[in-house]
Amino acid sequence: MTTGIIPLVSIIIWIAVSYELSKPSEKQNKRNIITFTALGALSTVILTISLFQNFISF
Repeated sequence: MTTGIIPLVSIIIWIAVSYELSKPSEKQNKRNIITFTALGALSTVILTISLFQNFISF
């Protein structure tokens, strides 16, 4: 079940980062950018580890 939720959450996080970066620079919230980027990177690492574990188990 979590293998379907984590990719969806990761996509939503990266869309939020893209949305925040598409705003004019004076309206960008740097704290949101840093937070979303860190969460996106963490979710990407989790997905990568999960992918390699699936490859190794075959």
